[in-house]
Amino acid sequence: MLVAQITDIHLGFDPDDPDELNRRRLESALARLADMKPLPDLLIATGDLVDTGDDNVSYPRLREALSGLPFPVHLALGNHDSRGPFRAAFPEVPATDGGFIQYAIEDYPVRILVLDTLEEGRHGGGFCERRAAWLSERLAELPDRPTLIALHHPPIESGLPWMTENPEARWVRRLKAIVAANRNIVGMISGHLHRPVVTSWAGTTLSVCPSTAPQVALDLEGIDPERPDGRAMIVADPPWFALHVWTGEGVVSHFDTADEHDVIARYGASFQPLVRLLLAEKGEA
Repeated sequence: MLVAQITDIHLGFDPDDPDELNRRRLESALARLADMKPLPDLLIATGDLVDTGDDNVSYPRLREALSGLPFPVHLALGNHDSRGPFRAAFPEVPATDGGFIQYAIEDYPVRILVLDTLEEGRHGGGFCERRAAWLSERLAELPDRPTLIALHHPPIESGLPWMTENPEARWVRRLKAIVAANRNIVGMISGHLHRPVVTSWAGTTLSVCPSTAPQVALDLEGIDPERPDGRAMIVADPPWFALHVWTGEGVVSHFDTADEHDVIARYGASFQPLVRLLLAEKGEA
């Protein structure tokens, strides 16, 4: 099973331009994924789908950009999104009681539970008692089924001083208690940080996918909100995506950019002995 992930698209950053930079960056990532062999089984976009959630133009443009792909697409919400306009453009996406965009994807070897961590009016995440109860109920339904959780906000102290969560926040502790209590969770995938990050959390692995929109600069030095110091904040690195491989024993996450790579070696006769040797060694185990 191969799960592709994109995140933090921020479509509509330039709302008057249907061919804006973030649309072109999105399309380059989608083109890479659609040309892969093997194809992903599905694609999950983990939030900040648009830049301004009450924008009535960007969600229809996103729907257009995602149409015609050779695999199904599933969507989660981030802090830049808004449930009402999202539902107007994507009425087929399931919602729970209370209107939260949370649902289960059931048709694969690994079950995927998509969470809604949007707390309107906040940059950071949220996960109320109602959303938590839904997650607990879904996990209890199939306690032996391998399950992957997809959400926008990584519930961690990331080390990025202006893009991070408080690990003692109530919503983080609420989610952590559920994840720690359920051993069928084989991994979590998220976005929000605009950087590739992998860590362990609550007894499982958390992988943070970099964005298709421009990236956050890697800077772990503390930041003073009262003293701008001229540091780099956003950088024009290529659009990224993630591929999560279910091996039957665990989830392995890979990250790559949508840009063309400079190839310095190809699989020809000179590489054949090495390929034969490595595959033979694998067979000896």
